[in-house]
Parts: sequence; C-alpha cells; structure tokens
Amino acid sequence: MGVTRADRRLVSTGSPFERQAGYSRAVALGPVCEVSGTTGYDYATMTMPEGVGAQTQNALATIEAALRDAGFTMSDVVRVRYIVTDAAYADAVFAVTGRWFAEIRPAATMIVAGLIRPEMKVEIEATARRAD
Repeated sequence: MGVTRADRRLVSTGSPFERQAGYSRAVALGPVCEVSGTTGYDYATMTMPEGVGAQTQNALATIEAALRDAGFTMSDVVRVRYIVTDAAYADAVFAVTGRWFAEIRPAATMIVAGLIRPEMKVEIEATARRAD
C-alpha cells in the first residue's frame, strides 16, 4: 500500500496568520514534510525581534518544532530556502544557519526579496525527508 490522502498530516504553530491566510505551518505526507515560509516571530508572544540573527534563530526554532510535531527532525532536512530583504543580511543569517545545519548540510538557496511586513527581515522554508 502506498501513501494515501488520509496519511496527510497538517501541523500548526497556532499563529493567527495560518487560519487567516489558509495554510499550515507544515504538511507531512509519507516520508516528506514541507514547512511553509517561516519568519522570525516568537509565536508565544507574537513579537518580532529587531535583529536578523534573532529572527533567523526564531524561524529555525519554529521550523524545528513543526518538524517534531510531524514526526521529523532537523536531521531530516534536505532543502532550505532563505529569503532576506537585504543582501547585507547574508552573513548574519549564515552565522545562525551554520550552527543549525553544520552537520546536516541540506541543499540551500538564498533569495533577496521583499516580505509582507516591514519588520520581517528573513523567511525560511524547509523540506524534510526521512529515509525509508
């Protein structure tokens, strides 16, 4: 038997944005988990730190929690996409992502683009895959 639609698992962080915009923080189906673009909000307090490094740390912690809720770990991450609002943020972002992914070393892309709120400086999406 293969993976069926009934195996689809939705993960929420409780962010009001998820319900408002109609998305899940993560969707797991079989051995794959896709994590939506995640910004640096602290979802417990709905606050955003000023610095891009702190925003990156928060985003990765949120991604880790979503993966855990879906039955995955950060070690399962095979692909990440970093979106920053200014190329000058790259070094600060890499200082944080390097600590998280030094041994995992997923395929990665960084894009410079605008984000939907002015306080957002980085957004990260991830794909995780478990080996069967």
